[in-house]
Amino acid sequence: MNTATARQAAISDEIHVATAPQPATTAAGLWFLVAATGLAIFASYIAVSYGRAALGGPAAQSKWVPGDGVGNALLTLHLLFAFLMTIGGVLQLLPTVRRHLPAMHRAVGRGLLMGALFGSLSGLYLLWVRGTVGDLSQHLGMTLNAIFIIGFAGLAWRAARARDFATHRRWALRLFLAANGVWFFRVGLMLWLMVLGRPAGFDPKSFTGPFLTFLAFAQFLLPLAVLELYLRSRSYGVATALVIASVATAGGILGATLGMWLPRM
Repeated sequence: MNTATARQAAISDEIHVATAPQPATTAAGLWFLVAATGLAIFASYIAVSYGRAALGGPAAQSKWVPGDGVGNALLTLHLLFAFLMTIGGVLQLLPTVRRHLPAMHRAVGRGLLMGALFGSLSGLYLLWVRGTVGDLSQHLGMTLNAIFIIGFAGLAWRAARARDFATHRRWALRLFLAANGVWFFRVGLMLWLMVLGRPAGFDPKSFTGPFLTFLAFAQFLLPLAVLELYLRSRSYGVATALVIASVATAGGILGATLGMWLPRM
């Protein structure tokens, strides 16, 4: 075998290794399939429950406060961006959209970046000005989540502008996970209740307690930590962690769907 032929064979082997399915990649695909299903259910809940409330129905009606024009407008904007980012985020991660519909990918991406900014800012207003359930520790966790969302959106946009698409994809993945922190919170809470069979670690009446404080930070930090492991390694250990995460996520989705979302739709 001459030098040129050997070089071509080596390149062919490298391409084969790079493109061959790896256990961690397959496990990540499994988790995404589970998460996409849960996010679709969550988006349906947002559209049906809050859409019906906006039209005068009973579900979630108390979210709109009479006389608070600014707060009500920001709540509507926040819910709209939450719905669009839930659906759009899933679409952006589909390989078919990225490869075969680049114009759509760019358009949806721009919308998501705007949604990340305005959705986070409106959420911070609702959190600190209008007020919501939970205590200071939970509010600090949610605030940090919003900061992460805005930061990741800016870094994803900067990488895309520089046409550094590998870096852009990594920041976009981080944005996807951080932006769905509220979904992870609900999934994690219902998984906790399903496993223990009772509200351990928090008071359901005041909605405060050490577990909820933990969850306010874990809702985005834990998924991001798993992502960082995946980005840095495709080992069997990471694959195993992703399979466990898939099972846990599926359990939490089931609990949230049956106990939280369907009854309000």
